[in-house]
Amino acid sequence: MQHSSIHWFRKGLRLHDNPALLAAATDCHRLHPLFILDPSSGRAGTNAWRFLLDALRDLDRSLREMGSRLFVVQGCPEEVFPRLFHAWGTTRLTFEVDTEPSRDATVAELAERHGVKVIREVSHTLYDTERVLALNNGKAPLTYKGLQSLLASLGPPEKPAPTLTLEHLQGCHTPCQVSHDTEYGVPTLEELGQDPTEVGPHLYPGGETAALARLNSLMDRTAWLCDFKKPETEPTSLSPSTTVLSPYLKFGCLSVRTFWWWLDEVYQGQREHSQPPVSLHGQLLWREFFYTAGAGIPNFDRMVGNPVCLQVNWDNNPQHLRAWREGQTGYPFIDAIMTQLRTEGWIHHLARHAVACFLTRGDLWISWEEGLKVFEELLLDADWSLNAGNWLWLSGSAFFHRYFHIYSPVAFGKKTDRDGAYIRKYLPVLKDFPAKYIYEPWKAPRAVQEQAGCLVGTHYPQPIVEHGAASKRNLGRMKAAQSKRHPTNPSPQGTTPHWIDLHPYLSDNIIIIKGSRVIKKSQFDSPHALTHQQQHHMEVSQQHNCVLGTVSLGWSSQGSLLLTPLPAEYEEMG
Repeated sequence: MQHSSIHWFRKGLRLHDNPALLAAATDCHRLHPLFILDPSSGRAGTNAWRFLLDALRDLDRSLREMGSRLFVVQGCPEEVFPRLFHAWGTTRLTFEVDTEPSRDATVAELAERHGVKVIREVSHTLYDTERVLALNNGKAPLTYKGLQSLLASLGPPEKPAPTLTLEHLQGCHTPCQVSHDTEYGVPTLEELGQDPTEVGPHLYPGGETAALARLNSLMDRTAWLCDFKKPETEPTSLSPSTTVLSPYLKFGCLSVRTFWWWLDEVYQGQREHSQPPVSLHGQLLWREFFYTAGAGIPNFDRMVGNPVCLQVNWDNNPQHLRAWREGQTGYPFIDAIMTQLRTEGWIHHLARHAVACFLTRGDLWISWEEGLKVFEELLLDADWSLNAGNWLWLSGSAFFHRYFHIYSPVAFGKKTDRDGAYIRKYLPVLKDFPAKYIYEPWKAPRAVQEQAGCLVGTHYPQPIVEHGAASKRNLGRMKAAQSKRHPTNPSPQGTTPHWIDLHPYLSDNIIIIKGSRVIKKSQFDSPHALTHQQQHHMEVSQQHNCVLGTVSLGWSSQGSLLLTPLPAEYEEMG
């Protein structure tokens, strides 16, 4: 049967490694490549809209080179599809699987009611997340190591599908009218109600062409790729110290499988290279980790109803939230990061750590959900699963539980930029302050401020909180919230536990050092060697989840051993 196909582009804005697009072109006499713009959905800001429109124009150019075109339609998919099915005589609909909360099921049911066959293909992730979840009894693995164990049983990711070529489109026609650009062309920012004067510098043009060019240039840096360790890159670098491929992966301008296997070729030719979780392969597995978590955990992007999320009574302070968002907190390192984010749409991952910690558990005690909304608006790579997962992590609400590890808004930036060049670039009002005061301009004598042409409190704000006092107060609040989640009780009289209720986010390589003895978690099947008449303080290290500190060994109400962090001291990153 020769089909009349619609391929529905959403993410996956590319011709390479797009199996659903190839399926649309198979046994097809009429093909309509479609993108539905729903301006009412999401919170994307002007920079992100520009990136998307870049990608759509690039995709249309690529399709035009093969005698086809992209059809861009505005509206809600549930309303658009019935009209197009009828107008175009559609018999088949293809699209890429989306792991996020989406309209997939609704659209598939709608298509079937109209007699349209539906084909869905996995290509936005390395693995089929439904299959990964099924391997884990329907539950998302809550540790990186847990995910690695599941993926090991599946083998390496699938190889990329062939790139769409003219050969695939032989006998396949895309009907185009003279009025195509008017009816179905890519709109402008103004037509979408966006103000083009609000966009920042065009540092990262969207589209498959730009994505592959960026990837190609990286592949020439063999030593850098093999030595890459994400934690060793610099948040204050004036040019990115990482790949900045995340926006292209988010929109699917670059296939994650293509990236993986190109890296694999580089690694195969070298005697040594970095390993997960810090390597570039490791970063793609982190992406997989959060995609799987987002697909398997209900209400992943919110606190209430999220079974893995710590329930915290966050403050409601619109003034502090606005100051944080606009880069007006009075802490130059934080404000420079937020200024870069607002103008350029991208910031280094450690910069994200610093501002997220500052907003939540570090200083302002504002809900991570508010930070998530701001990032969703301003980031070019605001990927739903990764954005939510990282905010859960950095706020101490899930995955990461060393909540007494707090990023200093002063000392942390100094580690890689003592002179403050990063601050001078993004906060030019402070550019003439001496290095001694660039991170703490409020400490500068008035004469120094006058000489720098910036009076703190007039030209640049005073700090909205005092970091030392705020972080110590919030540490106590976080400790209280954690204690409600994991209360410990004396062991019931005569009870001998048969299993360990370790915190669910700690992986199997946890090591407990008790005196001179080293006990692995796997040796806790029979914890008879440990007395339960009192709590024991032990040192815990966990390589992948960065848990390193003192814990309390107690007994849960069910009579099981329980490890919880014990933040005896406030610890500042700097």
